[in-house]
Amino acid sequence: MEIQMILPYAAPVVPIEPAGSDLQLILAALVGVAVIILLITWLKVHPFLALSIGAVGVGVGAGLAPAAAVTSFSAGFGATMAGVGILVGFGAMFGKLLADSGGADRIVDSLVTRSSARTLPWTMALIGGLIGLPMFFEVGLVLLIPVIILVARRSGLSLIRIAIPALAGLSVMHGLVPPHPGPLVAVTTLDANLGLTLAIGVLIAIPTVIIAGPIFSRFASRWVSVPVPALFLTNEEQGLGENARRPSFLITISGILLPVVLMLARSIADAIDPGSTSPLNATLDFLGTPMIALGIAVIYAMIVFGRGGGMDRAGVARSLSDSLPPIAGILLIVGAGGGFKQVLIDTGIGTVIAEAVAGSSVSVLVLAWFVAALIRVATGSATVATVTAAGILAPVAASLGSTDVSLMVLAIGAGSLFLSHVNDAGFWLVKEYLGTTVGQNLKTWTVMECLISVVGLAGVLLLNIVI
Repeated sequence: MEIQMILPYAAPVVPIEPAGSDLQLILAALVGVAVIILLITWLKVHPFLALSIGAVGVGVGAGLAPAAAVTSFSAGFGATMAGVGILVGFGAMFGKLLADSGGADRIVDSLVTRSSARTLPWTMALIGGLIGLPMFFEVGLVLLIPVIILVARRSGLSLIRIAIPALAGLSVMHGLVPPHPGPLVAVTTLDANLGLTLAIGVLIAIPTVIIAGPIFSRFASRWVSVPVPALFLTNEEQGLGENARRPSFLITISGILLPVVLMLARSIADAIDPGSTSPLNATLDFLGTPMIALGIAVIYAMIVFGRGGGMDRAGVARSLSDSLPPIAGILLIVGAGGGFKQVLIDTGIGTVIAEAVAGSSVSVLVLAWFVAALIRVATGSATVATVTAAGILAPVAASLGSTDVSLMVLAIGAGSLFLSHVNDAGFWLVKEYLGTTVGQNLKTWTVMECLISVVGLAGVLLLNIVI
């Protein structure tokens, strides 16, 4: 998800001129990614600094004026902080209140006691899918991270075994199922049937989540072993004594689902009456905005979790204050990842890739996936990949039947998830939350995203034969 914003400072406006030749763009991008990886893994440079250096270097190497490269990086950093940064901050506050009040304990105890070690990853995949159905990936992630970490800590299972299924559920819904921004834009651009696309998307999403989640996590947990991060520690785990009382399971679940319901209501209202300016639609549109929905969840947690957990006003204030320092590094890294992505977009490398494959005679569904995958790998943005691929293939879609167009939307969505790496802000968000190295994140998160993309394409092709 990309959120455009006006930077809150009076930065000089530097026009971004077209970058260099096609070969120069591709070489600059490849060298830039390699340099970033070497800086982090070999020289042990902090990812924030490595991404900043690499982003500006790629911009200059691709033919942008130095000032334009800096402006592009700053704009991408600011836009990411305006969107993901605020969500991460609200999510950290919500998660700390969830932990300090004992609400997370309540959920974790229920999950652990009612699920065996064998079924727990499947339960996490189901939760990730349900939370991710109406919700942006970043919002779902910051809401689920406290549960993921506490379940792993309490159950004794590998963190990767617990996290991968939940992340798979979130990511699959984000890429394949409207009303997420990418699929929804593709539906509009290709003039696909929204209801049919939603139904087929859910049908493909179920086996995709199963394969990339619980099944893949068995192998990923053998490849990578990391300790559970010391985040969202309960009072008992910090040696401060056990909570005198805890919020009920119903109250706790209601708090987690509150932003989900608000965003789902907004999506349903927009689908039923798109473009309406009625008071109801305007209200739901405001309340269902991710930032507002999660902010309301924080207020809910302050009042309901605080009271249910026996916390006084000083305890709530302390919990909110303590939630932010641990995520400072995460925010800077994620912002730099967004800046790097914007530099790649502004160089025009996505357009180069799109034009190179536009005249191909390959199957339209495979071509749709391939175009989206190439642009995703180059720019690090699933939404940019989806929007660009949909625009290229719109003339082709005009001659197809309703079902074929819906399958094309899903093929594009699957391709837009392929190979998340260092130019993707989501890559750094997952890495920092789980405490993995770059290499470990490539073995787990990146491979999981590739699995989702390939399995999603396979589902599209199979349904194309059957339907």
